[in-house]
Amino acid sequence: MTAAADMSSKTLSELAKTIRSKNAGVDQITFDVVFRDRETYELVKRSRALSPEAVMRLYSIPRERITTFVEFDPALAIKFTIRRERPSGSPGERDVFGAQQYAPLFDLPVPI
Repeated sequence: MTAAADMSSKTLSELAKTIRSKNAGVDQITFDVVFRDRETYELVKRSRALSPEAVMRLYSIPRERITTFVEFDPALAIKFTIRRERPSGSPGERDVFGAQQYAPLFDLPVPI
């Protein structure tokens, strides 16, 4: 990344206080991206860098697998849930707790 690009964007992990994923029942994984302050939350929300389309691209999934996508102003959080390919704990499933699925969000560029 060039110095000019550094000045015009930051990664989601640089802006968010918390980025996590976890089970939402046996068939879904939910993601929470929480911000420290309203200014940063509004900046990310306005940028549309984190959107259903971004989730589709980052996780290589069709829109139909995203069951919810919410910008939750009271918590300064963007939350989304995706349907698993296989139920939690089933043969071939790689993350029983859904707690290791958030990493693709870290390097998402957000224009600033």
